[in-house]
Amino acid sequence: MEADGLTNEQTEKVLQFQDLTGIEDMNVCRDVLIRHQWDLEVAFQEQLNIREGRPTMFAASTDVRAPAVVNDRFLQQVFSANMPGGRTVSRVPSGPIPRSFTGIIGYVINFVFQYFYSTLTSIVSAFVNLGGGNEARLVTDPLGDVMKFIREYYERYPEHPVFYQGTYAQALNDAKQELRFLIVYLHKDPAKNPDVESFCRNTLSSRSVIDYINTHTLLWGCDVVTPEGYRVMQSITVRSYPTMVMISLRANRMMIVGRFEGDCMPEELLRRLQSVTNANEVWLSQARADRLERNFTQTLRRQQDEAYEQSLLADEEKERQRQRERDAVRQAEEAVEQARRDVELRKEEIARQKIELATLVPSEPATDAVGAIAVVFKLPSGTRLERRFNRTDTVLDVYHYLFCHPDSPDEFEITTNFPKRVLFSKANVDAAGEADKANETLSKSLQDVGLKNREVLFVNDLEA
Repeated sequence: MEADGLTNEQTEKVLQFQDLTGIEDMNVCRDVLIRHQWDLEVAFQEQLNIREGRPTMFAASTDVRAPAVVNDRFLQQVFSANMPGGRTVSRVPSGPIPRSFTGIIGYVINFVFQYFYSTLTSIVSAFVNLGGGNEARLVTDPLGDVMKFIREYYERYPEHPVFYQGTYAQALNDAKQELRFLIVYLHKDPAKNPDVESFCRNTLSSRSVIDYINTHTLLWGCDVVTPEGYRVMQSITVRSYPTMVMISLRANRMMIVGRFEGDCMPEELLRRLQSVTNANEVWLSQARADRLERNFTQTLRRQQDEAYEQSLLADEEKERQRQRERDAVRQAEEAVEQARRDVELRKEEIARQKIELATLVPSEPATDAVGAIAVVFKLPSGTRLERRFNRTDTVLDVYHYLFCHPDSPDEFEITTNFPKRVLFSKANVDAAGEADKANETLSKSLQDVGLKNREVLFVNDLEA
């Protein structure tokens, strides 16, 4: 099985299916499992349904349409009761064969007369049928017709093959789907037809015939007195009863490949069945090989499509990842650019504020002015600034002076050295809930905050 491209697990399932079903051909086992997606349980149950004569899931509906069947006698192996191994109970003259010369002559003449009379009657009947002498019968319950035939047949003949319990269309579809031979059996009034009675009671009841039919074929039967049987009889052109035709898939068409007319011995029927199946098995083997190749091609194409889809998904995911990375880089660059613009805008705003607030800085009093306070500011850069203020100048005036000085930081606080205390903090001004207290401090005069003649104040950078 390795050459067939099967995995070890699939090979094991083929062997298990063969053990369960008893099918000798491993290629058939493999083909059945492939059609059921390698589900061993479903495939085995399907085989049980076939052996019990039940329609498979492929032809479960009674409304299924029958495939066309080619009925060309030049492509059929035809067997009749007049051939070696056949027998014609209804045509054999009754009584012992005479031994006198004149008696033998009379016996032969009588036999030939009955044979030609029966043949002529069949031909006339066929012409009448072609001329429309038989009224069309409306088929209303094809499954009911088949089940009635099966019940009556089982009651009359206890030993029998398994009949397919479905319509003719269902049987054709199952045979085509399962790539099996289909035997269609038709008869008419076995109680009045000795050939039918003999064939059913003696030939079809033979154990060797039963085993062969159940193992190698599907068997569908019906009585031509029912609408379903009559319709099938017209489609396959029946001339005498009993009649069996074997249908098989050949060159992608369902075709009648064998025709068995009249009664015969069990051994002869078995030989005829084997002859037809052996001659046409090559077509089914080719169909199985073609189906296996199609299934393999479809599986390969599906796997390739899945691999292609996965490749596309992987490429799309890679592209999305690259896009996310590009977006992250772009967002980071935009954030940096926005921060730079914010810094520039803030610098511009501070520069504008310094220009506006410079006009609010009080003028510096003279050195000997009364009430002047000399203040030394130590900036974070180490720069020392000296400036005189009036005692009545406010802390806000000091803030404006420092804020407008080019060496001063933008955000700062003013503290004393000892004891250390904060005279002003920009953070308190901006803090929620501290604005009123900060405004109150800013409005105090330098004298009110405890500054005297000469003071040293520290400017601390809040952004450092």
